[in-house]
Amino acid sequence: MAPSEGNLARYLQEIRKFPMLSPEEEDRLARAWRDNEDQAAAHKLVTSHLRLVAKIAMGYRGYGLPLGELISEGNVGMMQAVKRFDPERGFRLATYAMWWIRAAIQEYILHSWSLVKMGTTAAQKKLFFNLRRLKGQMQAIEDGDMQPEQVEKIARVLGVPEQDVVSMNRRLTAPDHSLNAPIRMDGEGEWQDWLVDDADSQEEAIGDHEEMTGRRALLATALKTLNDRERHILIQRRLKDDPTTLEDLSQQYNISRERVRQIEVRAFEKLQKSMKAQVAEQRAEQRQALADRAVA
Repeated sequence: MAPSEGNLARYLQEIRKFPMLSPEEEDRLARAWRDNEDQAAAHKLVTSHLRLVAKIAMGYRGYGLPLGELISEGNVGMMQAVKRFDPERGFRLATYAMWWIRAAIQEYILHSWSLVKMGTTAAQKKLFFNLRRLKGQMQAIEDGDMQPEQVEKIARVLGVPEQDVVSMNRRLTAPDHSLNAPIRMDGEGEWQDWLVDDADSQEEAIGDHEEMTGRRALLATALKTLNDRERHILIQRRLKDDPTTLEDLSQQYNISRERVRQIEVRAFEKLQKSMKAQVAEQRAEQRQALADRAVA
C-alpha cells in the first residue's frame, strides 16, 4: 500500500482503520510468518504498523520531497523489517522496524538530493539529517550563513569539524540550478556539458550495499546477546540520532544516572565482543572454504 500525492489525505485516514496488535497477537503472527511464511500474517503485521511509518516519514518533511514518496519508501523498510523480524529477540516489532523505516527513508533522501553523494561518511550523513533540527532549535532555519557561535555549537554537538557544518549548511540552503542553463550569454554550452560523473561504479555500489547489509546482520545478532534492559539502554544512548539522556533513563528504570552509564558501557563492550567474534568466525569459515577448494 503506497499513497500518491493526490490521495494522501485519504490514505492517512484509511491506515487508521487497521487495528494495533496486542503483544500476544503480534508474537503469534510473527511466528506464523517466520515458521510457515504465512503471507496473511505478514500482511497484517505490515498494515498494523503503517501509522508508525507515516509518523516517522512526517519527521523528514523538511527535505523538500513529497510526503507520499517518503511514506512509500518507509513502507518498503517496514516490509523488510517484517521479513527479518525474529520474535525470539524479546522486543516488539515496532522497536525493530523503526531502524528499517528510517534507513529506507534516509537512503531515499540521500539518493534524491542533487547535492549529496552516497559516498558521504557516517558523520556527514548524521550532520545532513540533524542540521535542520539544530538550526530550528536556534531559530536559524531561514538564515543563510550561520553565526560563528552557532556553527561551533552544532559542530560540538554532532562531533564534526566546523567547516563541515558550514559546507553542509550552504548545500542545504543553496537553490538547485538547471543543468540545461547556458554558461554564456550567447546561449552556447550548458552546465551539464562540464559535469564529470564521479559516482561509484556498479561494482563499488554493490560492494557498499553488501558491506552495509553485513554490518546490519552483525549488529542484529550481537543485540541478541544483551538482556532487555541492556539492549534498550544501548539503543537509546548509542543507536539513536537524538540520544535519550541519562536522566530520562534513570527515571524510567528508577536507578541512578551513573548506574545507567555503567550499563551502557557494559552493553557496548558486550556488543563489540560479539561482533568481533562473529567476524572472526566468518573469516575462519572463509579460510576453511578456500582450503577445501585447494584440496579439491
